[in-house]
Amino acid sequence: MEALLYDSLPDRKVQCRLCAHRCVIKPGRQGICKVRENRDGMLISRVYRKLIARHIDPIEKKPLFHVLPGSLSYSVATVGCNFACRFCQNADIAQLPGERSGVLPGDITPPEAVVRAAESAGCRSIAYTYTEPTVYFETALEIARIARERGLLNVFVTNGYMTAETVEMIRPFLDAANVDLKAYTDDFYKTRCGARIEPVKETLRAMKAAGIFLEVTTLVIPGLNDAPDELAALAGFIAGELGPGTPWHVSRFHPVYRLTDRPPTPVETLTAARDIGLAAGLKYVYVGNVPGNGGEDTPCPGCGETVIRRRGYRILENRLENGRCPDCGETVHGIGLS
Repeated sequence: MEALLYDSLPDRKVQCRLCAHRCVIKPGRQGICKVRENRDGMLISRVYRKLIARHIDPIEKKPLFHVLPGSLSYSVATVGCNFACRFCQNADIAQLPGERSGVLPGDITPPEAVVRAAESAGCRSIAYTYTEPTVYFETALEIARIARERGLLNVFVTNGYMTAETVEMIRPFLDAANVDLKAYTDDFYKTRCGARIEPVKETLRAMKAAGIFLEVTTLVIPGLNDAPDELAALAGFIAGELGPGTPWHVSRFHPVYRLTDRPPTPVETLTAARDIGLAAGLKYVYVGNVPGNGGEDTPCPGCGETVIRRRGYRILENRLENGRCPDCGETVHGIGLS
């Protein structure tokens, strides 16, 4: 499949315009993602319609707490990513193209079949998740168009490292996104992810301006991105530029993949991060990967009373009435909250 968003250059080179790496690729070579390849001057997708994962998940698993709470989301992915995070939690499929040569795995799946499967399972949305949806953009866009026609929501779970052109192309079909803002220093992005921070911030701004509902996740890693001043700056960016109604998920790190010299994040660090977010003016700050500590509940932004109680990915109680607090009438930010 010929890829979208690239330019032809002299000597049969091409420049990809899909993600912020903007790779210039020689014939026979691949971009940083290893799933887009220059074949004699044409950029092709090596993962077009090749789904490695098709699962039915609670929407809360994305995590999206303010999009159709308690509903199911049909989750799809191909292999591949445009980051090389040492702490990748889905490294077996996300990092596979860079670690294995030859034909990439995945089942050829027409977009219509994905939408039908979602409908049959009673899902109200399709989530492009597990790996980076930007690198399988052609497939995601095909599915998203059909899903929109059939009344299903589309949600991205993404590192946000995409170009403005990519955001503009998916904008008419994308309802919500959970974007990883992995840290608030460029050094972290360069040394731990092989990327830069500014394109992620630009994507967040662009999605916000486009009316895409945003939630933000930060995996808090001991000694790497957990300094209180850095967390305060990150929370300040969310509140100031994306809006105080933007949910922020501060999630617990566990040693994984190539980052095993760090301990799990202390719960006290996550609680402190939550307090920092609230002090920055954010109305909804959630503690992730620590089920049962109360950090998963949604408060009313007006009176502070709990309007949605959760444990893990389960909704225990949803008191909202037409998206409003039953106690004070304040509107809670989100899509289809009741």
